[in-house]
Amino acid sequence: MKNEIQKIIQQALDQLKSEALLPSDLDIVAMVERTRDSAHGDFASNVSMVLCKQAKSNPRDLAGKIIATLPDSPLIDKVEIAGPGFINFYLAASVGFQVVPQILQQGDAFGRSDAGCEKKVQVEFVSANPTGPLHVGHGRGAAIGATVANLLQAIGFDVHSEYYVNDAGRQMDILAASVWLRYLELAGEELPFPANGYKGDYVWDIAAALHREHGDEYRHPEATVFEAVCADEPAGGDKEAHIDALILKAKILLGSNDYEIVFQRALTIILDDIRDDLEKFGITYQSWFSERSLVESGAVSRAIEQLQQGGHIYEKDGALWFRSSDFGDEKDRVVVRDNGQSTYFASDIAYHMEKFERGFERVIDVWGADHHGYVPRIKGSLQALGRDPEHLEVILVQFANLYRGGEKVQMSTRSGEFVTIRQLRKEVGRDAARFFYVMRKAEQHLDFDLQLAKSQSSDNPVYYVQYAHARICAVLRQAQEKQLDVTPTEGDKNLELLTTSHEQTLLTTLSRYPEVVHVAAMKHEPHQLCHYLRDLSNDFHTYYNAQPFLVDDDALRDARIKLIVSTRQVLKNGLVLLGVSSPESM
Repeated sequence: MKNEIQKIIQQALDQLKSEALLPSDLDIVAMVERTRDSAHGDFASNVSMVLCKQAKSNPRDLAGKIIATLPDSPLIDKVEIAGPGFINFYLAASVGFQVVPQILQQGDAFGRSDAGCEKKVQVEFVSANPTGPLHVGHGRGAAIGATVANLLQAIGFDVHSEYYVNDAGRQMDILAASVWLRYLELAGEELPFPANGYKGDYVWDIAAALHREHGDEYRHPEATVFEAVCADEPAGGDKEAHIDALILKAKILLGSNDYEIVFQRALTIILDDIRDDLEKFGITYQSWFSERSLVESGAVSRAIEQLQQGGHIYEKDGALWFRSSDFGDEKDRVVVRDNGQSTYFASDIAYHMEKFERGFERVIDVWGADHHGYVPRIKGSLQALGRDPEHLEVILVQFANLYRGGEKVQMSTRSGEFVTIRQLRKEVGRDAARFFYVMRKAEQHLDFDLQLAKSQSSDNPVYYVQYAHARICAVLRQAQEKQLDVTPTEGDKNLELLTTSHEQTLLTTLSRYPEVVHVAAMKHEPHQLCHYLRDLSNDFHTYYNAQPFLVDDDALRDARIKLIVSTRQVLKNGLVLLGVSSPESM
């Protein structure tokens, strides 16, 4: 309906241009928004205030000219000027009824569109280092990324979701060394464990699997392991240097082949675990992209060479530096260390270059809010490579704080003290987790209340929405038990009987759904869909408590059944986009 009113206004503007009342080269899309107060109509436009200077006219006078030039439309009951020059549109009563047959006819497709014109968009999200299980902090990025992808697909974009596997960095070496040291303990060696190693139980599990498969094949005596390496780093000592020394010792003692076996065993087990967790969380990817493949394919070297050719790389202290300060970063960044090893940043440059080389017109990254400073340097590298940095959009997701019994749960990945997505899913269920994660803006902190997520009350937003769907299903079952035929009649028959305030409110809310999906998709704000579904559920529950549906009057019963079946369909459509189920009974 919003688009239809925009077309009507545009026709009026074109007519005014033809009459030389507006500049002929005027190019504007009329802004139309739903009104917050029905007393001011259904839709409003500020077009006269936007154009008044170009038209050299008072806004209210221009609004009057626009209204006088509007073409007749059966959609519009009346149009009024309000305030400094707003144009308020009041829809004809019959318009509100049209949404019901539209929903019933389109079914699962209602709310979807082709606005994206099948443009290729890549959404990369989660991409956590495969150094341990996914915890509840990763879960929010997972839910937001998946829902953004669903929304974009719903409005016609060709969406490709991807997980970037950081399998070539120092953290993976720390994991491999941690697994090997635990393996040595299982093989009978008594040795201290480094403070900066990964300490979670999952490290023991990987080490145990390695020992079962290979016995003592990779065992070395404690004295050999700690030769020229302090067994315990001194208080206040350099923990990072200590773990690096142990990584080097592991590579020397094991040799490249055996070290690679340990490395790959740890990577494979954790990555399989991550993949399984995400699939059970309702998330699948079109591809899992390996950081190592960038090095092996020469993409990292190629990206650095292109930056060098453009004059964006310089040498200092034996290292190669990218002039990221030229592009808004606070300082320049190393891309190749003095030992010849490329940095994580260099891999990221190559990865984003490769994304656009694959033909994606837009790239969306979902990152943790702690990566805020990383955005300008990545965008700067794209600009230096000749790409439009505006084609990369970054959604920064604030951490989710978990509360149990009113107390905040402390988490640390390195120490192994954290709650995994798997544990959360088992405790509150996938539906509650997915809904709770996205019901606030990504940049807002989220306090995840476990008790609320598990409660069966109207205070629990996901329960409240799902209960609306289940209630409608229950009404239809009651009709079947009473042997009442509730098969909806064709078209808009009997809908004129929906005259109560509750029915009119519900019709208006249903008509908003396509707009909500479009805006939530384009702004990458899935929380808007959550809020809409809560509003729709509230309108339905209020209607349910005020009016009977299975009345004796056949025509009125048909109209009300049509309305609630349409409501059920929209609830289901919205929940599907959120990755949440639509139960028929609760």
